[in-house]
Amino acid sequence: KTRMAGGGEPFQYEQLSLVVGSNYVLSLQQHRGDCLGLVRERLLHKRGVFRSYGADYLAYSILDAVVDGYFPVLEDYGERLEELEEEILERPRQATILKVQSAKRDMLALRRSIWPQREFFGAMVRDPTPLLTDRTRTYLRDTHDHAIRIMDLVDTYRDISSGLTDLYMSSVSNRMNDVMKVLTVIATIFIPLTFVAGIYGMNFNTEVSPLNMPELNWYWAYPAFWVVMIIAAGVLLLFFRRRGWIGSGDSSD
Repeated sequence: KTRMAGGGEPFQYEQLSLVVGSNYVLSLQQHRGDCLGLVRERLLHKRGVFRSYGADYLAYSILDAVVDGYFPVLEDYGERLEELEEEILERPRQATILKVQSAKRDMLALRRSIWPQREFFGAMVRDPTPLLTDRTRTYLRDTHDHAIRIMDLVDTYRDISSGLTDLYMSSVSNRMNDVMKVLTVIATIFIPLTFVAGIYGMNFNTEVSPLNMPELNWYWAYPAFWVVMIIAAGVLLLFFRRRGWIGSGDSSD
């Protein structure tokens, strides 16, 4: 069975062994703390029908408590997956995808844990045995149904984990596209400005030939240069905005 650690930490495995006889049940565990507290309480306070129904019913109660102990674990994982989805949508980070991969590994381990139990309960329900009465076998059908539901939940959460991996990659790609778009817009604006600045940065002597940059001798040459640069940058920004590449404008493709 599994035992969930606090704070969303990875669960721990614990093996529970049962020896069932005609009038006794012997249980062996590895660690203290489990999901059998309710069964012990009913035994200590002599509540329930354990004495009248026999040892097979007690064994069923233990097994049913073990199977039902998976539901809180899965509920915790469901909440964690929802939190991871919100985290991916808001701000995907490398630590986020590591948490998703950890959840996927845990789901695989849970599946490996519950699969043999589902098969065991199915065999107990189908195949008659002298240690189980028909009445207890009827109760075991309910436990078998719970095991099937747990398998379905595990498979669902595994699919969600895989979907979160794809969502993370898509979110990171979209963020990268946004960054590249901003950088491309900035570079595109400065390319013509750099071109103009590069041309007028050439040191041709205007005294040698009147064709060597006569604008350098203009009285308003420097202010005119800045006016041209600002107009060029403004026209490019307006063009990008109308195309919907920046700001909130719609694309007019």
